[in-house]
Amino acid sequence: MIRFISKGLLRDKNRSLYPTIVVALGVWLVVFFQAYITGFMSEWIDSSARFDTGHVKITTQSFAENSDQNPIDLAIIGVEEIKNNLQQEYPDLVWVERTNFGGLFDVPDENGETRSQSPIIGYGIDLLSPASTEIETMNIENAIVRGRLPQNPGEILIGDNLAEKLGINIGEEASLLSSTMWGAMTIYNFTVAGTLEFGIQAMDRGAIIADIKDIQAALDMEDAASQILGYLPNRNYDVEKADLIKARFNNIYNDSEDDFSPIMTQLKDHGLLGDYLVMVANISTILSSVFIVLMSIVLWNVGLLGGIRRYGEVGLRLAIGERKGHIYRSMIYESILIGIVGSIVGTLLGLGCAYWLQVTGLNIGDMMKNSTMLFPGVIHTKITTETYYIGFIPGVFSMVLGTMLSGIGIYKRRTAQLFKELEV
Repeated sequence: MIRFISKGLLRDKNRSLYPTIVVALGVWLVVFFQAYITGFMSEWIDSSARFDTGHVKITTQSFAENSDQNPIDLAIIGVEEIKNNLQQEYPDLVWVERTNFGGLFDVPDENGETRSQSPIIGYGIDLLSPASTEIETMNIENAIVRGRLPQNPGEILIGDNLAEKLGINIGEEASLLSSTMWGAMTIYNFTVAGTLEFGIQAMDRGAIIADIKDIQAALDMEDAASQILGYLPNRNYDVEKADLIKARFNNIYNDSEDDFSPIMTQLKDHGLLGDYLVMVANISTILSSVFIVLMSIVLWNVGLLGGIRRYGEVGLRLAIGERKGHIYRSMIYESILIGIVGSIVGTLLGLGCAYWLQVTGLNIGDMMKNSTMLFPGVIHTKITTETYYIGFIPGVFSMVLGTMLSGIGIYKRRTAQLFKELEV
């Protein structure tokens, strides 16, 4: 039967070519957009994890409640002990301490007077320790545009756009004006070792990165940090595993009555990230459902037009004794074969386009100029296991559904009328 149907489709291109092209184009779009949206959201989530939230984050309870204000006066005290405990309890995770801060960056002239200044967002991370993973995590080495990595205390990195705005060169000194953990004003001098360009506008326009020991000295934060971040093995975010770690930690360490007791949150708990993660998880279902509905309507019309053209064929098959049910089933078998062929072609086209964009990327930096979100300026698609088969679900199902809807006409037509059409 399959061999007979295949020959019929190959010999009658009007019956197979157009539906195959329609299915292939639709599957192409589904496969490509699934890879695009997955890559889009994965890079956003990865950027948020690397620069802000980690996979899990430990802060004081009060800091978590006021995290939008980044209150360093509510920072964690005794971070070394907490980190050591975490390394023993969760040795497969990477734990780092960070301090995010704000302030005014002041560049002096040759007389020591202010030449230029700008508000900044700052990141105090472990830059100088030989065992530090922060340079790799934040991809700092590859982001350096001019200069080098800090090698000595007091050296910092600043955003390349910020350096151009301030007119500061490599090796020049500048001052950070900020407030300490205890509310006092502080002025601390740094030397610019290099400039960075992450492709994230919010950072390139106004970020400085300094060694956390320097920031602890500048902000009077001895053995303190605003947060401790944890990264799952190979930096692969797992919602369920992160939830288990969070629940266990909070059961042991968190005291709801103590505002300064440590509390753990995970990536999806921050802002709209949780909603977006759910959306990513359901994106395949959404794409498939929309495609099935739209393509079924298109293929229904294709089937109706093809059915009208094939009424003579149906009449002939009835005349030689073939039953309506058998004819109807054979048309469904044809649609399955067309759906599979169209899905294979569409999947190959979609994978080809997705692979190209995965390698080259799409620069959306101009669209993100005024963005304050930690979002990469270059978007890449991401081919996953799901990308290889997602197109077959709507591609085959919509073709079969369209054929089933259009083929109902066979049962509604009277045999005598079909014979009459055959004679014509």
